[in-house]
Amino acid sequence: MYRTTRSPMIQPLVTSGMGMAPFFKVTVFEQEHFQGKCLEFTSECCNIQECGLDNIRSIRVESGAWVGFEHHDFQGQQFIMERGEYPHWDAYSGSISYHVERLMSLRPIYCASHQSSRMLIFEKENFLGRSVEICDDYPSLQAMGWMMPEVGSMHVQCGAFVCYQYPGYRGQQYIMECERHSGDYQHWRNWGSHCQTPQIQSIRLRLRPRPTDSSSPQLPPPFTHTPLLSIFLSSILSFILT
Repeated sequence: MYRTTRSPMIQPLVTSGMGMAPFFKVTVFEQEHFQGKCLEFTSECCNIQECGLDNIRSIRVESGAWVGFEHHDFQGQQFIMERGEYPHWDAYSGSISYHVERLMSLRPIYCASHQSSRMLIFEKENFLGRSVEICDDYPSLQAMGWMMPEVGSMHVQCGAFVCYQYPGYRGQQYIMECERHSGDYQHWRNWGSHCQTPQIQSIRLRLRPRPTDSSSPQLPPPFTHTPLLSIFLSSILSFILT
């Protein structure tokens, strides 16, 4: 098996919230089940073909959280990957809107290592209308009090979130980071080049670790506590002020 290590000449120093720089490492393979030519990365790769691979068909994330993209230059559908093994496309693709077995670029999610994550979602574009603070997992926004299937804009105050098109963490997924766009996502077109709708119906908090011997990603733990009162009060206050 052919192996090449790709290390950046300059790697950004990003703190994890505890004063230590996190370490990121991923090994990608040209064939399924970790076969064929492979490359090791500790930083972003904007075009896997320029590194000698035709495609990525299996992945082993050894450290950190990563996001893969359907096309070069971090474009197209997004695939969120946490520590563990992904022997084939179905293991890292989740439940997306259309089937495409292609991953051509990837990068670390540096702010996923933050000790806390907090985000405001807004009813309308440009941070207008009612808002609710998100600091937990929400498998169904509507069940938790968000009375519409869309989100107009978002402001990530710290950490990272994964937003999903449908309830139960299904459909298109979008990574929202405090270190991208300064955490400001004024319009749904800022969520990603593949985004075609403002529909967001479930949100996951910062990425969670997964066991390395699992063959497919685990869903986050079931929602165990619901801050209904805080959501209700925030909604009432925002309604009064708008």
